[in-house]
Amino acid sequence: MDAKTGEMSGCPFHAEQGTRPLLGRTNKDWWPETANTEILTQGGRNADPMGEDFDYCEAFNAIDYDALKADLTALMTDSKDWWPADYGHYGPFFIRMTWHAAGTYRTGDGRGGGGSGQQRFAPLNSWPDNGNLDKARRLLWPIKQKYGKNISWADLFILAGNVAIESMGGPVFGFGGGRKDVFEPETVYWGTEELWVDTGAETRIVPDDGRDLENPLAAIQMGLIYVNPEGPGGNPDPLLSARDMRETFARMAMNDEETVALTAGGHAFGKAHGAAPSDTFSGAPEGEALHNQAFGWLTDQAEIDAGHITTSGIEGSWSNNPTSWSHDYFRLLFKYDYELTKSPAGAQQWTPVNPDLEDMAPDARDPSKKVPTIMTTADMALKMDPEYRKISERFHANPELLDDAFARAWFKLCHRDMGPKVRYLGPEVPAEELIWQDPVPAGTKPSDGDVSAFKSVVLGSGLTVSELVKAAWASASTYRNSDHRGGANGARLRLAPQSGWTANDPDELSKVLSKLDELRGNLSMADAIVLAGAAAVEKAAKDGGHSVSVGVTTGRGDASAEQTDAESFGPLEPFADGFRNYLRNKASVKTEDLLIDKAHLLGLSIPEMTALVGGLRAMGAVSGNTDHGVLTNRAGTLSNDFFVNLYDMSTKWAAADSDEELYIGSDRATGTEKFRATRADLIFGSNSQLRAVGETYAEAGGEERLVRDFVAAWTKVMDADRFDISHAKYHG
Repeated sequence: MDAKTGEMSGCPFHAEQGTRPLLGRTNKDWWPETANTEILTQGGRNADPMGEDFDYCEAFNAIDYDALKADLTALMTDSKDWWPADYGHYGPFFIRMTWHAAGTYRTGDGRGGGGSGQQRFAPLNSWPDNGNLDKARRLLWPIKQKYGKNISWADLFILAGNVAIESMGGPVFGFGGGRKDVFEPETVYWGTEELWVDTGAETRIVPDDGRDLENPLAAIQMGLIYVNPEGPGGNPDPLLSARDMRETFARMAMNDEETVALTAGGHAFGKAHGAAPSDTFSGAPEGEALHNQAFGWLTDQAEIDAGHITTSGIEGSWSNNPTSWSHDYFRLLFKYDYELTKSPAGAQQWTPVNPDLEDMAPDARDPSKKVPTIMTTADMALKMDPEYRKISERFHANPELLDDAFARAWFKLCHRDMGPKVRYLGPEVPAEELIWQDPVPAGTKPSDGDVSAFKSVVLGSGLTVSELVKAAWASASTYRNSDHRGGANGARLRLAPQSGWTANDPDELSKVLSKLDELRGNLSMADAIVLAGAAAVEKAAKDGGHSVSVGVTTGRGDASAEQTDAESFGPLEPFADGFRNYLRNKASVKTEDLLIDKAHLLGLSIPEMTALVGGLRAMGAVSGNTDHGVLTNRAGTLSNDFFVNLYDMSTKWAAADSDEELYIGSDRATGTEKFRATRADLIFGSNSQLRAVGETYAEAGGEERLVRDFVAAWTKVMDADRFDISHAKYHG
């Protein structure tokens, strides 16, 4: 993604990369000996021990927040024998833990981030870049144990970093709680590489080979959060490092200024660890022996006591005051020339030439000793890259600007995946509303009479069922449960860039929105779009002989262009939407897998996905108004025709071309063409599990079940982003 334009540097899932599995390598590939707990979640069994009735937001609001922060503050300097604190302070350790919990977030699909406590699980708990963070999490256990259900691990990971910064005098913008834990690894595509970064994996950007960073990935190598601090693939070239930093930080929603502020502010604290070659330590937690109890990267206690620890392989602190907020980072970066050296672990790093004694750092274990500070290749990029240098010099000359920029960038890093501000809980939620929180003004709930009158006039407006359904779907289906962005609230469908997205059939959409704007009266456009879709679904069901009421909520507000960071919505544009049978171009991931991925981001189950596809096809709600997948002669009616005709053995299917994206269904006896369909259609006949669900809709009595299930799933998608309602009781 371009840091200034927000545009992706290449299409997501680009076809030239070759077909690959949707998930890449799984935990079972990395650690085949791991106990197979997945079989216990089959059949719809839930791994969450808290139960469906547990309300985490209510539990969080009941916590003694001041006591919790006091306990965390006390922990910062309560060094443990089994894992001593560098400089007698755990603050830098917890900052790194927090950063690495939140820093997996990526804009491409909204996945990653600290929103559910995923750092507890593989693969994140065993990534090379997360080395020794198992100890940081274990240090927090007594506090988690004390406060129990009132604080999730996910919130604790983030709050600990905030308290760490405060305890060392650093600036903090605020904190919002409300992250609910999950209890199993989330399904995320982290890449296809078969090697971790510290075992020879290549960098993901090789311009000479025409290789860009594949979307939706953000990290530069497998097992890294951002970039390799030694430089691309270990090459200590600051300018190439700047290239990687600009690309990967932009894909994590950070511009150049935020990137510089985060790097400088984070490196004001603590040290990197590279006391010995990494092969002298044991393996990562997920593959360790049973008796080690999920501790990894172990060495003997005497070595630990002496501070002989290796994580990144780089050794040393960036500042001469590593447990106090200061502006020494830029002072030292610009005061000295730096020479390329190697750490005891053999990592490439940079050391100041002839540093003054007062600019040297204390030893992490013996404060009477002085050792040189260091810079990584990524740090040197802030000095060598022209654009980064301008920002760095400005922060160096105006330290108060760095204070504010770091506090805001840190807050964004830790909260970018939480969605709208209404989801934030606690006494430290900032009053200021930030553009990246996608603000939406409060709406007004219309009367039942206004809703009924609007539905009636819309159905008499000349707009078709297909047009109304497509507009409502285009608005609501932008929602991502990964980072809670998108959705119908705000009616951003009428604003750039969404109004021009190809998947939305812009000319048709403009006509529909103009008519709805003309007819809506006192309704918000956001409500009008959703209610018009509901009216169309009700009519389509009635035309099929079924009386239903689509009970979507109302009271949405309309966002303005000024409240919309248009560039940040670029990654939400559908590259593929199998629900509308839309595919921009052939991808490196199978079309049917992209449909499933979209369903996952919408929080849908297999039956919900299946019912929605079948119903949308029956109503002719297909992007581009093609007949692809419209397996019916009564398009516009909500029926089970899609499944009945897909499973009709009188139809024989064959690929229409070598791409195997379009298929023709012909009469088995005469060869006459009957239907056209895509991979996103035929998967419901080819895949045994999807077919089993689809057959329940095609069998006798199945149409009534389809209509019922479609309406329920449709309503779920339309209301997916109504946090203003679901969280209202927690804000008084």
